[in-house]
Amino acid sequence: MAPANHVYPVIWNDDRVLLIDQNRLPNEYAVVDVHRYEDMAWAIETMIVRGAPAIGVAAAYGVYLGAREIQASDRSKFLSQLEAVAKRLRSTRPTAVNLFWAIERMLKTAHQTLGSVDHLKTVLLETAKKINAEDLQTCQQIGDYGLEALPSSPSKLCLLTHCNAGALATAGYGTALGVVRSAWKAGRLARVYADETRPRLQGARLTAWECVQEGIPVTVITDSMAAHCMQRGMIDAVVVGADRIAANGDTANKIGTYSVALVARAHKIPFFVAAPLSTIDFKISDGSQIPIEERHPSEIYAIGETTLCPVGAEFYNPAFDVTPADLITAIITEYGAVAPADLRDQLAAKQVV
Repeated sequence: MAPANHVYPVIWNDDRVLLIDQNRLPNEYAVVDVHRYEDMAWAIETMIVRGAPAIGVAAAYGVYLGAREIQASDRSKFLSQLEAVAKRLRSTRPTAVNLFWAIERMLKTAHQTLGSVDHLKTVLLETAKKINAEDLQTCQQIGDYGLEALPSSPSKLCLLTHCNAGALATAGYGTALGVVRSAWKAGRLARVYADETRPRLQGARLTAWECVQEGIPVTVITDSMAAHCMQRGMIDAVVVGADRIAANGDTANKIGTYSVALVARAHKIPFFVAAPLSTIDFKISDGSQIPIEERHPSEIYAIGETTLCPVGAEFYNPAFDVTPADLITAIITEYGAVAPADLRDQLAAKQVV
């Protein structure tokens, strides 16, 4: 079991990357050693590492691992082969924009760095470490700004979250769960309600596990119970993460988020999205342009070795849905809580690749 308050899903250690295998939680805490960029691509595809910010950090290290494997000493040949590494890493998960943001930042560093190929590789590792450290600081800022954005009454809040946007999904503090952590530290949190988040159960497996590690009161509910809990007055606000946010504020997050936003609006409960600035894709105008990953149907028809559905049934398994901006109270980034309509005016100029 990981020590409380020290959950870091992506760590550089000597000459390799250490990843918490999130597929094995909560029953087993296991660490995977990654030495090669192809292994990192596989880890991202199979969701050993997951969560948009954590995927971005992992991809940055993946670019370095790929650079380390390149034997060419000629700069142009090196950069050409590095592009191939980047292409493979880009192919792993289509929705999470942090993946693409981190890869582009690494490539930009490579093209702008002068000196030998060996020096360039050293700079790429330093850049990946910097992306890692920046994300940790960013999430702590998101948590603090989120605390300020939460309703002032009651004095202790019950918050609902969907999927896992915690330490496991970032460099180690969390976006939505970063807000939860800050509220808990400030004495403003009564309880977290964690949607189980079918079909991969990230809420039941991962969010609940993180909360238990830190002694944060957590109640797991099925996804279909959220409306009931709101109707009973059990929820004061909703805080979720994001995998990609369009320029107008439309937000892609784990499948089921849109449903939660709709019932929150029906019950006049504030609905917050917490995400780093790197999650906002100012290149797309609205959510209709966000690619939605579809995953294998086995995630629906089986849990472990147990088959749930009859042979002959068909399946549809989108991993994400898009919540329209008009259902979102505010988007909380490291620069504060911003109304979706104000994203471009207030934040676009701050985003640097």
